[in-house]
Amino acid sequence: MILTTEKGIRNTVEEAIENQEITDIHTHLFSPNFGDILLWDIDELLTYHYLVAEVMRWTDMDPALFWRMEKKEQAELIWQKLFVERTPVSEAARGVLTTLKEMGIDPKTKNLDTYRAEFAGRTAAAQVGAVMKQANVSNIVMTNDPFDEQERAIWFEGTRPQDDFHAVLRIDPLLNDFQNTKEKLREWGYDIQDEWNGRTIKEVNRFLEDWIDIMNPLYMAVSLPPSFAYPEESDRGRVIRDCILPVTKKHNIPFALMIGVKKRVNPDLIDAGDFVGKADIRALENLLAENQENKFLVTMLSRENQHELAVLARKFRHLMIFGCWWFMNNPVIVNEVTRMRLELLNTSFIPQHSDARVLEQVVYKWRHTKTVLKDVLTEKYEDVRSTGWPVTKEDIEKDIAAMFHENFWNFLDKDFRK
Repeated sequence: MILTTEKGIRNTVEEAIENQEITDIHTHLFSPNFGDILLWDIDELLTYHYLVAEVMRWTDMDPALFWRMEKKEQAELIWQKLFVERTPVSEAARGVLTTLKEMGIDPKTKNLDTYRAEFAGRTAAAQVGAVMKQANVSNIVMTNDPFDEQERAIWFEGTRPQDDFHAVLRIDPLLNDFQNTKEKLREWGYDIQDEWNGRTIKEVNRFLEDWIDIMNPLYMAVSLPPSFAYPEESDRGRVIRDCILPVTKKHNIPFALMIGVKKRVNPDLIDAGDFVGKADIRALENLLAENQENKFLVTMLSRENQHELAVLARKFRHLMIFGCWWFMNNPVIVNEVTRMRLELLNTSFIPQHSDARVLEQVVYKWRHTKTVLKDVLTEKYEDVRSTGWPVTKEDIEKDIAAMFHENFWNFLDKDFRK
């Protein structure tokens, strides 16, 4: 059906976005059968590190005292400072309200216990189902850390995620702290030598192969600082060159790089103390140019890197850029970056992922993203229609299906029809 008016285009875009099932390609969530490491409920939402950093601007409390408080007390302090004493206009605070509203809980009272009562009695499995249904998310991609003792034990017990949750092998300690990590690998029975030699390479690869067998991950992932360089004669450079690249190529899984985080510039705030820095994109350029049979999923944390990243994706089809990560996930930036990517890449990218660490964050992050994308896509399709080119309902539905779901699975060369 050819659309002949801007109103017709907007109605079609809105309907297609609301009806399209989503693959959330990067989260920090877990299948509900993984137990307590899946975070959910109102107190977890309120004590997320986005809001911890924000509340510290409104209190002279020593951060050490905050971290000694019980989670319930932390949540109550954040609620009082950010929701009772002030209007919750920040993206993170508004996200809590959006979540409540979208989950059928009217955010009309400032009494936190009212919301706690709404969550009481719910189970993790039921809440997962409710969240995925509300957000229309059909597949959730996890982040799975073999260096985390609690999660490691769950995998070794033989636990496997339910069908709509998918594993990712996260390897930050291997690349960012190899000198300490190799001691852990030795404890686990891997014959890592003091020097970087053939035996060490073989054993690191064996570690990666073991966890690929255990997890069956969709991709391998790492978060990197803005100082990341490649090639580089460093522990990180050698592990990437001799281990990560050959193993991911062998298994035909992407290497996902999330570049630009400066860890704990304010260590007193722990996870809330991380910062952002502009990276030198030549490292990624070199990786792409030298490894054209590998696949790379990439997102960058600095706004200043986004234009270079989009242009680079025009040059290398084995690069799939995804999402507006972390500090980029503000509506004004999502709007700007999505427009730019459409103008440079058409729809050959993945516009967003939730990056959720608390289950219910899936709800607000996708609701806010959908709101922005409705405006952006309506304008872009209207630009096309104004040239005289026919814009059809079927074309719009196809494009939105690609961006929200199919681009990811096609890039992996995996069947997404479940």
